Amino acid sequence: MPLTTTNLKLDTGVKERLQKLATEKRRSANWLMGDAIKLYVERQEELSQYDRNTNERLAEYGATGKYVPGEAVDAWLARLEAGEDVPPPEPE
Repeated sequence: MPLTTTNLKLDTGVKERLQKLATEKRRSANWLMGDAIKLYVERQEELSQYDRNTNERLAEYGATGKYVPGEAVDAWLARLEAGEDVPPPEPE
């Protein structure tokens, strides 16, 4: 994947800490910043997907009124933990 350059302004203290860490890790400060940004973007994408899934489930509940009671989920998870291959409970 081609790389692009971007400008980033950092607080002097953060920049010094970054440089110290880069030296300790034997990596460039640019590599550390790129890795940190990549991890941040991945985490935010996962959170956004979680929010979308939650909103879809909430809309489905609003439309149908059906849900899976907590006790049914607990029982299902206990069976899975015991090694049984069982389908998830159906909404009521």
